[in-house]
Amino acid sequence: MTAWQVATPGPAASGPMRRVEVPVPEPGPGQVRLRVRACGVCRTDLHLAEGDLTPHRPFTVPGHEVVGVLDAVGPGVDVEALWPGFSKSGPEGPGSGRLGIAWLAGTDGDCAYCQRGAENLCPGSIYTGWDVDGGYAEYAVVNAEYAYRLPDTGYTDAELAPLLCAGIVGYRALRRAELPPGGRLGIYGFGASAHIAAQVAIAEGATVHVLTRSAEAQRLALSLGAASAAGAYDQPPEPLDAAVLFAPVGDLVPVALEALDRGGTLSIAGIHLTDIPVLNYQRHLFQERSVRSTTANTRADGREFLAIAARHRIEVTVTPYPLVAADQALADLAADRVTGAAVLFP
Repeated sequence: MTAWQVATPGPAASGPMRRVEVPVPEPGPGQVRLRVRACGVCRTDLHLAEGDLTPHRPFTVPGHEVVGVLDAVGPGVDVEALWPGFSKSGPEGPGSGRLGIAWLAGTDGDCAYCQRGAENLCPGSIYTGWDVDGGYAEYAVVNAEYAYRLPDTGYTDAELAPLLCAGIVGYRALRRAELPPGGRLGIYGFGASAHIAAQVAIAEGATVHVLTRSAEAQRLALSLGAASAAGAYDQPPEPLDAAVLFAPVGDLVPVALEALDRGGTLSIAGIHLTDIPVLNYQRHLFQERSVRSTTANTRADGREFLAIAARHRIEVTVTPYPLVAADQALADLAADRVTGAAVLFP
């Protein structure tokens, strides 16, 4: 099968990935294999390819927003028990319903974090496209307990793919911001994750102000229902009850904190952030303003978000690329030439 591997981390324009032909992977105990129908291109893939994230293994296949159909089942997997009715449904016949592979690929299940429902903090956690091969390929395998059943209708494969990381992790970041009902939310940066989280907040009654450098992204934000859209370093038109920083730019942390009203919370969504400047206690933190990080997600977050996506039709803006152009998709993402989410198609 055709797949892409991170060969020599470096700038996206330098070609850090290589396209290879490798055997189709076989599912092991507890795993299932999917025939990939779409795979989103996440900024985390870019961080891995460029070396911002240290590779955990050589020649890893990136991609953790994978939409596919069940192709093979490994020993010990009870499909009906995991996804009741799944084996009886699907547009392509029995067992052909869609499954998704996301960022979280496994945890130890025994540590204190897992036991208290915080599996995203598990020291033994592993990740798709970092610790195990992902979806920049024609086939992918996943621990069946970490795969998601996806809606049978309502979304195309391309629209579903970004929901599996941009959507799920953005949803957790939104919840970490503790936005009160009907509150005023600021969103800094407006890429794949932000344009999904904004729609969830709007659907739940929030007033959303988007702050991003891209004029095209500002127009997209307004078309999706944002109350305002301005430059990333501009002040929103009113104080914010909460904010989410999606842009991986530490310089925006004090900007966002200063925009918060008393008691407001800034949630930082990314796995990578440039250095944060020195904060001034009176300007940025006093009056019980707070800043919180977001680390991956739990499977419960994923199920909750996908249920919301099934209830509220989320408009997903997609820039499509064939699988053979994955390197170009990463280069375009690095150069801010992608509006919404880039998605690969085998």
